[in-house]
Amino acid sequence: MILSHSPVWTGLIILAAASSALFGQTRAMTQGANRMELTLEFQDKSGWRVVDPGYVFGKDDQLRFRFKTNFAGHLYVMNHGTSGTYTRLFPRQDTGTENRVVAGKEYLVPATGGSFRVEGPGGFDILYWVMTPEKSYKPLPPPPPATGGAPSNLRPRCDDSILRARGECVDSSAGAQAVDESRRMPSNLKSVPAGRSRQLVFLKEQEQSVVSSPEPLAGPVVYEFRLAHR
Repeated sequence: MILSHSPVWTGLIILAAASSALFGQTRAMTQGANRMELTLEFQDKSGWRVVDPGYVFGKDDQLRFRFKTNFAGHLYVMNHGTSGTYTRLFPRQDTGTENRVVAGKEYLVPATGGSFRVEGPGGFDILYWVMTPEKSYKPLPPPPPATGGAPSNLRPRCDDSILRARGECVDSSAGAQAVDESRRMPSNLKSVPAGRSRQLVFLKEQEQSVVSSPEPLAGPVVYEFRLAHR
């Protein structure tokens, strides 16, 4: 996935533009002691629209995320692309350098008004979302310089049981979920306790991913967002 100046991801390419990263307050977030909401958006000819977390993207498609929590903290997003590259998507200069999150506010990722464009072999990019409550914040170490193998050789498949009014391809195995402990954790994430991450609850409310913790978080947590693309 790549970020660039017009709506790209070896995995994701970054596409930059200038706009506010912060949306206004929306409805109260009351479910779970600590709750995180993640919404995936796709840009088509008519503009940005919300899509199912399992939406299967095509090459050069543009996407972005909306993120909101009911607690203050700091956010990091790492990406293990289908080409084997492992990079930090956020924060960084071209996606936004301010990663402090305020409770009840909605943010764009990337936070610079740009977008990600899909690139690389078809499969599942593994995006690691790391959220640290304010009281226990410590900066996340930088990603390792070396690249590894692709996270999986699986290819997305359209789930015929999911009816899409617009004829969209959706893979129900994609989206937000607990970290797959059978896969080797990137070295800069090893400081995030796996036990806390296993206690997270994953729900889908309409087309929004909800990650919650029944008990107040005492430290950082990490979860995956499997991004499907052809």
